[in-house]
Amino acid sequence: MKIVTDCAADMPPGELEELGIVQAPLYIHFPEGEVNSADLGADEVYDRLEAMQPEIPTTSQPSSGLLATLYRRLVAVGEHVFSIHISSGLSGTFRSAQVAAAETAPEKVTVWDTLTLSGGERFQVLAAALAARAGATLQAIQERLACIRRETEVVYMLETLEYLARGGRIGRVKALAGALLHLKPIIRVDSDGKYSTVASARTLSRALETIATHLSEKFGQIPVWVTVLHGRIADQAEALARLLGERLTIARLEILRISPVLGVHTGPGIVGAAVVPMELMPISIPGDR
Repeated sequence: MKIVTDCAADMPPGELEELGIVQAPLYIHFPEGEVNSADLGADEVYDRLEAMQPEIPTTSQPSSGLLATLYRRLVAVGEHVFSIHISSGLSGTFRSAQVAAAETAPEKVTVWDTLTLSGGERFQVLAAALAARAGATLQAIQERLACIRRETEVVYMLETLEYLARGGRIGRVKALAGALLHLKPIIRVDSDGKYSTVASARTLSRALETIATHLSEKFGQIPVWVTVLHGRIADQAEALARLLGERLTIARLEILRISPVLGVHTGPGIVGAAVVPMELMPISIPGDR
């Protein structure tokens, strides 16, 4: 079985290589041309964003044609393809994958909607790849991913609404009001795979405290895997990691960078966490020795 995903899963290159995961591209459109987001470092994207102000680049999902070509190549060498993607509530990638699977070989390509993104999507991709490597059946993998999907929490804080407004994702008036009040929204991914607002805070420290409280109320003392993610505010990511270490029973903790595709819409001032009960994840994880 071959696992396919997209770069919204925020998977480090080493994980992709070690587990043989194929990453379908998501594209960023700059004035000078289209770029595969996997070919850009996060800092390069944020530097370009600042240089483009007040304009903002756009993003696009892989086309069904591109995915169909990828699926045919994998099926031709005898692989069953399990294609795992960013929430259908946040991107058209899953729909493109469905169309591509129907055009290729529906009996040999299975498409999965993670109903999340970033670290939450990564948990599902990791679990699927490790289970497949261990010889699990497709049905067993889907059952495990359904549990992970249901129990994972992804929550973020945005330092500013400016980038969402520039990209047309919220109204300019709302963004201006947020700036005047110094509000920092805390958002989560709901069970339907769409964003909702948890709260707003006036300071970074209060926003991080709100995230920690939200996660501690959900998970209590259950041992969890925590992935803290950020755009370009490493100090706040470290502060959040310390807070979560005090509030949660952490079995595994890491700090990663957010995909440039997400960063285009949020700007560098984003920090948050993806959290899943450790009992749902495989014991052997790439990088463990």
